[in-house]
Amino acid sequence: MTILSVGYPLLPVGPNAAGGAEQILYLVDRGLVRRGWHSIVIAARGSSVDGELIESPACKGEMTEEVRKAARCDHLRLIEQTLDQYPVDLLHFHGLDFFNYLPSNRVRKIATLHLPCAWYPDSVFAAKDVELVCVSDSQARSAPQPALPVIRNGIDTAQFSGKCGERKHLLWLGRICPEKGVHIALEVARELDAPLVVAGPVHRYRDHEVYFAEKVQPLLDRKRRYAGPVGLSEKIRLLGEAFCLLIPSLVEETSSLVAMEAISSGTPVVAYRSGALPEIVEHGVTGFVVDSQQQMAEAVRRVVEISSNTCRQHALACFEAARMVEDYVRLYAAQ
Repeated sequence: MTILSVGYPLLPVGPNAAGGAEQILYLVDRGLVRRGWHSIVIAARGSSVDGELIESPACKGEMTEEVRKAARCDHLRLIEQTLDQYPVDLLHFHGLDFFNYLPSNRVRKIATLHLPCAWYPDSVFAAKDVELVCVSDSQARSAPQPALPVIRNGIDTAQFSGKCGERKHLLWLGRICPEKGVHIALEVARELDAPLVVAGPVHRYRDHEVYFAEKVQPLLDRKRRYAGPVGLSEKIRLLGEAFCLLIPSLVEETSSLVAMEAISSGTPVVAYRSGALPEIVEHGVTGFVVDSQQQMAEAVRRVVEISSNTCRQHALACFEAARMVEDYVRLYAAQ
């Protein structure tokens, strides 16, 4: 089959991407190519894929509504050109705003919902020409449309192999934005007088930049430092050196690749009870699921109870990307 995968406009796809959707698209594309399928990807300039890349513009400045609107038009144009040029069997969308660039072509369409269902307009769930896929049971339960299929995300567990260095710090890792609760991780670290590394990009959205300047930066000091955006190799090192990963998310998470990566690295996770996080973090086995900032601080003191080897074995059993790719292959092949 020939699969055309479409990423979110403006953000590059690849193993170094900060966004989960961009990482999942990369892993699915890689899996398809390894199976001998023809994989085409439309994604922002600077993307890294194993299949055939058709580049759309990348963002060089603030991501205003005007910039996003222009990027959607570029996406639609590239999708229609690609459908005219190649015998595409199936279109697979990964962007939050995929409904803005649906082509008129009658090719089969699938969209993976990487974000909370409430973030999509109701019209998405009423549409008949796009098959929707959830990434966790909790997300599927929240969907207005009943009985949506679930294909759980996966990671390349071989890269996060659990070969840890000396444990040096707490870690927060991801996109820096208000709903991810970076400031809570910093407040917990300050309460415990513990070193913390904050790593990840501040995307050029106005509210993200204001949040970093007003809520995150004032809590940084010599012991709690911002490492900036990190690539794959640096992420692997930071996870391997962390006492635990903190995920004080304030949004109903649909999944959490970084939690899977930490557990695969033998690093416990202390996470809020948000969305799918309790599906990924097994309380008392691979970390702790908590309900408040105070409980998070108390759980950090208990991470010595968690076995690194148990974390690693759990990841191998539950999080391997090959299983996710096989699930998508079965969905693609179903008629």
